[in-house]
Amino acid sequence: MLGASSACGLILAAGLSSRMGDFKPLMPFKGKTLIESTIDSMLAAGVKQIVIVLGYRGNDIESVLRLHYGKEIIYARNPHYETTDMLASIKYGLRSMPRCKAFFLLPGDMPVVKKNTFLKLLKARPGDRPSVLFPTLGGYRKHPPLIDYRFRDIILEFEGDGGLRQIWKQQEESIIHVSVDDDGVWMDLDTMEDYEVCISRFCPAKI
Repeated sequence: MLGASSACGLILAAGLSSRMGDFKPLMPFKGKTLIESTIDSMLAAGVKQIVIVLGYRGNDIESVLRLHYGKEIIYARNPHYETTDMLASIKYGLRSMPRCKAFFLLPGDMPVVKKNTFLKLLKARPGDRPSVLFPTLGGYRKHPPLIDYRFRDIILEFEGDGGLRQIWKQQEESIIHVSVDDDGVWMDLDTMEDYEVCISRFCPAKI
């Protein structure tokens, strides 16, 4: 078992939000913004430091976050967000991440992951070998994986096609699946329809 204070977080918020038709990170959700709700779900589990990777409208996001957060948030930038993929943003984030035992990886548009999901992954982590723990729902891998820090260099050095999926295919013996009862692990908000479904399901009274 790993204590939450020994884990970091890596949240990706560099994208253009092109499918949404609005700027996802700063859209309202439960009296705050989507990105704040995503951050707060991780902090609620006891994670002490979170790296946020910014790109498009990064200054706008950082200005909002600095009103509510202090040293627990580290800001990284993907200056090539328009032409690079998610793996590139992950690499920028890892270069800014302090040394830790393991880190959670979460897109910035997943605001309703339960605290217990983070804690269950931490509890299931073996102490004797590097591992990548995926929450599963209905037999499918979901977010956020808990990734051993020792995979940092493997991720940074990878230059092939396929991104993280290809990396994990090469590390299959290190993968652990942890079944969770949490609809939040598949609730990523790519479109306005996704957003409206999430609002109606998780905060029906008001945004």
